[in-house]
Amino acid sequence: MNIKSSSQLVADALQEVKTINTDEAFKMNSENKCNLIDIRDVRELERDGRVEGSHHIPRGMLEFWLDPGSAYFQEGKLDQEKEMVLFCAGGLRSALAAKTLKDMGFKNVSHIDGGFGAIRQSKFKIV
Repeated sequence: MNIKSSSQLVADALQEVKTINTDEAFKMNSENKCNLIDIRDVRELERDGRVEGSHHIPRGMLEFWLDPGSAYFQEGKLDQEKEMVLFCAGGLRSALAAKTLKDMGFKNVSHIDGGFGAIRQSKFKIV
């Protein structure tokens, strides 16, 4: 059996998705040019706080909440015309999630290098 490792999946995803830093994400968010999407688990948000102005979509529901054909589609939750900027705790899950959104057909997708760990050290406000 030839199974790809999770680290290989992340490496492959990083070759295909746009990675931005916290300054780029902060600028886009401040200018209302993106949907800032936190894909961390709800327990992580409760424990560590959340980024002011971000949308929480748990990683396990991302594809379903963004698929208009899904029973779980969240109508009007996000502006489909804006860039989807994803982040998780450290940047691994968000790389995989960004690749999945690209695979779904979303054109403007990126993820934040270093995830929430980097965001905590940036201009973003944690609430």
